[in-house]
Amino acid sequence: MAQDQRSADPEEDVRPPGFSRAGTRALEVAENLIYGGIALFLVLSAFVLLAVAGKTSWGLVSDFSQKPLLEVLDLLLLVFIFVELLFAVRTTVEKRELVAEPFLLVGIIASIKEIVVLSVEAAGVLGKGDQFDDRIVEIGLLGVLVVLLGVTSYLLRRKEREPDEGEAAPRRRGD
Repeated sequence: MAQDQRSADPEEDVRPPGFSRAGTRALEVAENLIYGGIALFLVLSAFVLLAVAGKTSWGLVSDFSQKPLLEVLDLLLLVFIFVELLFAVRTTVEKRELVAEPFLLVGIIASIKEIVVLSVEAAGVLGKGDQFDDRIVEIGLLGVLVVLLGVTSYLLRRKEREPDEGEAAPRRRGD
């Protein structure tokens, strides 16, 4: 008995107006190629940054100061950001929707990276008036941004754990 195997959800069968199946499929292929290109560039960039971090680490042998260490930390945090962006691209391709949480994480990591860099710079300009004050204000604002992004991420996770409307609604007698 061959039945039409359509989805129970009528919204899944809705096609964009003006596009045929072939047009929609062509756009999907183009989208996947673009995401693949983005992923490739992120991977290659992350490997290049790792190589630069390795080279900078090797420089620690001759220059045992704070500057190369800060550069290595800066590069490694940048690699971490690239990997998180790669995860965001992969999640977007797998779920076919834009997921906000990986981007929030990238924002948190990038803000923390800047806080670390600015903290070291602030120590270098200690007692130099406006330069020091500017860095402290930036650190404070970035700290507030980290907290806001963290709260947003928490609220987003909490919302994702809640059942969708009508999904887990208790059944009434007679339904």
